[in-house]
Amino acid sequence: MQLDYHILDVFTDQPFTGNPLAVVLGADGLEDWQMQTIARQFNLSETIFVQTPDDPAHAAKVRIFLPLAEIPFAGHPTIGCAVLLAGVRGIDGQLVLEERAGLVPVTLGSGAVPMAEFTAPVVPFAAGAVPDAGLVAAALGLPQLRSVALCEGGSRFLFPEVATLEALAAARPLEPAWSDLGRAGAPGKMWVWCWTGARTVRARMFAPGAGVPEDPATGSATAVFAAVLHGQGALDEGETVFTIDQGVEMGRPSRLRLTAVVKDGALVAARVAGRAVRVAEGRIRVPERRG
Repeated sequence: MQLDYHILDVFTDQPFTGNPLAVVLGADGLEDWQMQTIARQFNLSETIFVQTPDDPAHAAKVRIFLPLAEIPFAGHPTIGCAVLLAGVRGIDGQLVLEERAGLVPVTLGSGAVPMAEFTAPVVPFAAGAVPDAGLVAAALGLPQLRSVALCEGGSRFLFPEVATLEALAAARPLEPAWSDLGRAGAPGKMWVWCWTGARTVRARMFAPGAGVPEDPATGSATAVFAAVLHGQGALDEGETVFTIDQGVEMGRPSRLRLTAVVKDGALVAARVAGRAVRVAEGRIRVPERRG
C-alpha cells in the first residue's frame, strides 16, 4: 500500500528556501508508529498527516510529527497543509484544521505564491520561573544574554535574547550545558532572537533532542513570541505587526509575519502568516511490522 505525499517549502516564495514540509494525504488508516516511521524517513523538521475531519465542516484532521515525536501543534505544517489543501480542493477564504492542540482557523490569501495566516489555538502566556540566564547562555556557547523568557501556547519554548547578529550567528547547542539545562527542567526548544529594527527580528531555533538540530522557520514559536513581546511592553493596544526572519544562518532564509492582538492591556490573540510553494510530490510505502 502507498500514500500520496507533497513536499512544500514554507514561509518563503522561493523554492529550495524556507522550511521544507512533507504532507501525507489519506492517512486515516495509519497507526501512530507508522506515522512516526514515515516522519523519520522524510527526516524533515515536521511531517503532517491529513485525515478525515471529525466535523465535515472542517478541511481535515491532522497529526504532526517531528522525526522523533508527535507534537500537538506547529506553524509551518499548518501553513503548508492549508496552502496545499486550498490548492487541490479549490478552497477560498478560510479553512479549519483539527489539530491535537485544538481547532486552528487559517485565512487564505491569493497570488502566484499563496499566503496563509493561522490563529494560534492557545493564547500565548508566560510559563513560570525562568531558568538561570548564565546556564542558558552556557547551553548556547555564549558569554551572556540580554534577556531570557519562558513562554508557551500549545508548545513551550525558551526565548534567549542576544544583543547582536554576531552573537546570534555564534549560538549553537553546547554540551554538557544543554543537557544540564534540560535536567533543570527547561524545555529542549530554544528560539534565540535579536532585534534588527523597530518591529523586525531575526531568530534561530534549536531542538536537538527532538531530532531537529536547527529549524529554518518555526511558526509555533513565532506565535508564542507574542507573549515575550507583551512581557517587554513592546505591544500596542489593538494589533501590532512584526516581521521575523529565520533560517538565514542555515542558508534557508524564511520570512514570517506575526500579528499580536492586545485588548484592554491583555494579549488576546496571536496570528502568524507566510507563503508556501510546492516543490515535489510522490508516493510512499506504508510501513509494515517486522517479524
